[in-house]
Amino acid sequence: MGSSTANKKKPYIKALLFGVVSVAIYAVLLTRQEDINANFARGGAYALLPIATAFLFSIVHGNFTGLFWSVMGIEASKKKGGH
Repeated sequence: MGSSTANKKKPYIKALLFGVVSVAIYAVLLTRQEDINANFARGGAYALLPIATAFLFSIVHGNFTGLFWSVMGIEASKKKGGH
């Protein structure tokens, strides 16, 4: 019953990796804020940079959050019957 969950390896290394990358991109965003804002405001193709940055944060931080909860032993429930 619960043995498959108990035997499943927890993704400690992946969680740590995504956590470190998440902290690093937040640090870059906060320490280089003036440079980043100047590039975002240049117009043209540079207008895509805020969108790309939002996707980057979403992917990295989202993966870290999911892995963090997996390491903590909390998983989303899986509904039976396709509902």
